[in-house]
Amino acid sequence: MDLAPRLNLINWLVGQSLTGLPENDLLRGFCERCCADGLGMSRGLVAIDTLHPIFEGRGVRWNDAETNEADSFEYGPTNEGEAAENWRRSIFFHMLENGHDEIRIDLAGAGRNFSMIGDLADKGHRHFVGFVHRFGEAGTLGQMDCVYSYFATRRDDGFAEQSLAALRDLVPVLGLAMKSAAQVDIARTLGRVYLGRETAEQVLRGRITRGVTEKISTVLWFSDVRGSTKITESIAPAEIIPFLNDYAEASINAIHEAGGEVLKLIGDGVLAMFMAEDMTAARRAALRAEHRFRKNMAALNARRAGDGRPTTSAYLGLHVGEVFYGNIGSDDRLDFTVVGPAVNEVSRIAAMCGSVDRDFLVSSEFRAGLDAAGRRYLVSTGRYALRGIGRAQDLYTLDPDMAANEAVAGSYKRYLAG
Repeated sequence: MDLAPRLNLINWLVGQSLTGLPENDLLRGFCERCCADGLGMSRGLVAIDTLHPIFEGRGVRWNDAETNEADSFEYGPTNEGEAAENWRRSIFFHMLENGHDEIRIDLAGAGRNFSMIGDLADKGHRHFVGFVHRFGEAGTLGQMDCVYSYFATRRDDGFAEQSLAALRDLVPVLGLAMKSAAQVDIARTLGRVYLGRETAEQVLRGRITRGVTEKISTVLWFSDVRGSTKITESIAPAEIIPFLNDYAEASINAIHEAGGEVLKLIGDGVLAMFMAEDMTAARRAALRAEHRFRKNMAALNARRAGDGRPTTSAYLGLHVGEVFYGNIGSDDRLDFTVVGPAVNEVSRIAAMCGSVDRDFLVSSEFRAGLDAAGRRYLVSTGRYALRGIGRAQDLYTLDPDMAANEAVAGSYKRYLAG
């Protein structure tokens, strides 16, 4: 590849990186342009570790012919089991262990000690060049400390020296573009995981100024694991976090499935909200989440009981009110959350569950905003003065007769689905 096409490809990579072109499109565009300029490339792969609660990293690949492979993939932890064995047999592990930044292999004559070599040779690729481009300390995020890449050709004589020289100039720029895209993904992932989906979008759109809030009407959810303090005191320390994680997952998954936003995990409690232009629809979404939550809890308790592990239930309160949604705190530590009397009320409603021997309570404001069909499934448990709240109010729960009446239970399910 001559200098002019090389510079054109560098400019393309920089420009597309600035526009936020996805990684798979970056690699495809890179490889296709290399082929058009005579490099004879037949396959390319780029992988980079990331910060994610499940995946260790992500990769993208390109082939010169149609395959049944996806053009992007995630890989899990490589420190245990079969994944660890495969990683130790990989060329990239060999390169890191031996301090190599570049490696060239004649696939036709190579042994099959490396995990990927045999498959590439079987598919007609003849020569291979791999790169590891390491980041400096300031450019490292967690395990994301380098970019791995390799390129193959079907030419019997392999990549020409001029082609290799071009790749040595171009692949670091491709790696920089991939790193830039990965950092955006990391920011979105960390925001979504630690702040919540909608809240993360608000922050990433630039709403990070202290005191910037908006007044919104929303359905509020507060759930709390029943007897968690007593249970955590009675189990082994190593079991405490798995116990809390199991029951948090049961509620969070239910909230997300119904379109809600988890705002905060408070010990074993979950604060969430449901927003919609139609507040009746938001109320129904919250009821749908409660219904899914109970199913999740039943399945979880059956699994934990089968494993001989402690089980419990949860209290849940739903309320509707106006809250301030936005940035609260100091210049050095902000929290994007909701505040207002309604937030205190929903936590007090959930706390009343134990006093009235019910797992689920809703406020009169919540029930009043449902349509007539929805209101008939909720019955009063009485009028109560909530601790720290200046007024008494009626609280409601799902009609207990539903548990024994299949027709009513089926009707309620259809209502939630409608």
